[in-house]
Amino acid sequence: MNEIVSVDGGSAKSAEELAGLKNITMVVYALQALSFLWGVTAIVGIVINYVKRDDVRGTLYESHFDWQIRSFWWGLVWGIVGFLLIWVLVGFFILFAAWVWMIYRVVKGWLKLNEGKPVMPA
Repeated sequence: MNEIVSVDGGSAKSAEELAGLKNITMVVYALQALSFLWGVTAIVGIVINYVKRDDVRGTLYESHFDWQIRSFWWGLVWGIVGFLLIWVLVGFFILFAAWVWMIYRVVKGWLKLNEGKPVMPA
């Protein structure tokens, strides 16, 4: 009775399972937001993403996990590029742009999650 059928024909998830997946997705967004103060929280978040990735497959939260994973890796790449180019001074602009971009990604994802919508394009 509490079964919710997956959109892509995958395994059905109960309302409780979906609520748990939503909470995990929200926790990862919070960890990404906290990474602006303590960078290690982003690493915890990406580990959670990869551990729980199979559980969210075929649900609304799959796009959020893809969004979070891409945000982490692209943020890391641009952070490293910016750090390496600090001595040329252009690195400060790259780091600032990467910082603003990450804020945008976390806020957009969190808002879409609260609306119950997927993040498109992931």
